[in-house]
Amino acid sequence: MEPRERVIQEFLFVRQRTEALTAPLQTEDFVVQSMPDVSPTKWHLAHTSWFFETFVLRPTDKGYSPFDGRFSFFFNSYYEGVGDFLARDRRGSLSRPTVKETLDYRIYVTHSIIELLREIPGDVFERVLPAVTLGIQHEEQHQELLLTDIKHVFFSNPLRPRYCSESVPSELGSVSPMQWIPFQGGKREFGAAHDACFAFDNERPSHTVWLEDFRLGSRLVTNQEYLEFINDGGYENPSVWLSNGWVTSKEQGWKCPLYWEPDGDRWMTYSLAGTRELSMVEPVCHVSFYEADAFARWSGNRLPTEFEWEVAARLEPVEGNLLAKGRFHPVSAPGDPGLQQIFGDVWEWTASPYLAYPGFRPFDGDMAEYNGKFMCDQWVLRGGSCVTPQDHIRATYRNFFPADARWQFSGIRLAT
Repeated sequence: MEPRERVIQEFLFVRQRTEALTAPLQTEDFVVQSMPDVSPTKWHLAHTSWFFETFVLRPTDKGYSPFDGRFSFFFNSYYEGVGDFLARDRRGSLSRPTVKETLDYRIYVTHSIIELLREIPGDVFERVLPAVTLGIQHEEQHQELLLTDIKHVFFSNPLRPRYCSESVPSELGSVSPMQWIPFQGGKREFGAAHDACFAFDNERPSHTVWLEDFRLGSRLVTNQEYLEFINDGGYENPSVWLSNGWVTSKEQGWKCPLYWEPDGDRWMTYSLAGTRELSMVEPVCHVSFYEADAFARWSGNRLPTEFEWEVAARLEPVEGNLLAKGRFHPVSAPGDPGLQQIFGDVWEWTASPYLAYPGFRPFDGDMAEYNGKFMCDQWVLRGGSCVTPQDHIRATYRNFFPADARWQFSGIRLAT
């Protein structure tokens, strides 16, 4: 396929997939913001359109007429360099523009991008291609966030509505024992190569890090194993918590992972398929960095660094319980020998603070704000989750969240 047509097809596929993810929702679901970290579905739909409009259409097509000039204020996320924006915690206050107007905006931008890509000269196409590719990758990030946010919105509703039907029933039985997979240390290269098809700026440049020998747990930590931590008084034992984690846990009243609820002598959990009994063989999910670190200490182990994780992941195919499976929930390890669940199911907290690689250079121009400005007070997660698009994740991908974030599909892999 000719490069220009291939990019158009990739763009259309991603735009259509975003809209398909909203198909189970009712109009009222599009506008709810259940906490400051959650964005309404309507905002995700509009913001991803704003991104293409701001960084592709406006700079490239001098004759471009915006759908509505006021949308630049409503749907800018945090780009100070391109203008003012609505505070993040007020996104749910927008009953207008309506959902229909938002969808019309998406159609307008989609058609404008396609027309632009088909008509611009070849040299202009080459110049605009990096921004279009980044926009596609950016929208894939918001596909994951859209589902993550809808889960919190539905959980916050006393009716506990269901986004989807249960595609994987709660399993019974046992999970394979944890094995420790050894890896040799030494000088290793990390980060995305210069000639990689695509990588975010925070994945570059490739650089050398020295590692000692280490071992990784063969699978993710399960709900059963985390329940043992709870039953052993893990949330009441300050000796296994970082100081800030202990304070946060007490202030927030944490007693278990987000979406867990006690029901007599059993535990229930909420998933996008509704409330059901907690499956003990599934990976524990929706824990903060503080909880993951406390569990690791309690178990006599530790969290891996992001570089240890990448050493292991480079040897594995990019496959697993990701968005395309349609499960939208972590599932138990298959019980195969070797390393399991390295991609998909849950984002894996690492012991690495989110910092720039040596020689880091942000994206050019206004998109320099994309990642670099957040390299402070955040922790790296690796591997993707059950709502991550498969064509989006890779071994070098660095996700990041504050240490107290729990609404993301985040879990635990141990290291020694």
